[in-house]
Order: sequence, then C-alpha cells, then structure tokens
Amino acid sequence: MGISIKPLADRVLIEPVAAETKTASGLFIPDTAKEKPQKGKVVAVGNGKKDHDMTVKVGDTVLYGKYAGTELKEEGGDYIIMREDDILAIV
Repeated sequence: MGISIKPLADRVLIEPVAAETKTASGLFIPDTAKEKPQKGKVVAVGNGKKDHDMTVKVGDTVLYGKYAGTELKEEGGDYIIMREDDILAIV
C-alpha cells in the first residue's frame, strides 16, 4: 500500500534515511546526539509547474539541506515535504 499524500506543484515527499546509531569505531550514539538526517528516498513527486519540469522521480535517493522542508508523520512513518529546489543532489 502506497502513501496517500500527493505533493502539489514542485513539491516532493521524502522518507528520511535513519540516522547512524553507531560510529565507525563502534561507539553507540544516543538519540539526543544524533544528527538530523540529510539523506532520504523520494516517495512521491508533484507534477511540476508550467515553467519547471520535475527532475527527481519516485525511488531516487537525494541529499537535502539540514533545515529544509516540513516534517510530518503519516501512516506510521516520518516524512519530509519540500520544494524540489531545496534538494541539493541525487545520489
């Protein structure tokens, strides 16, 4: 079952990748010290605007700014909705 949110215009719905729970040296990171994720998977894309065709597509993994978008909880998951312009890169 897919998510029922359909972004409008040039907006994109992203499911953030979980933050690392352990450092490279094996130390566990407490929840209070975890960095906010800046990488996620595109789960829904708007239709774009008259002068702006969408570059990203569902399934792309993207990097975005630390404070980009609006966080929301829907159907048991955490998501971020943002304008495509707030996406920095497709990885």
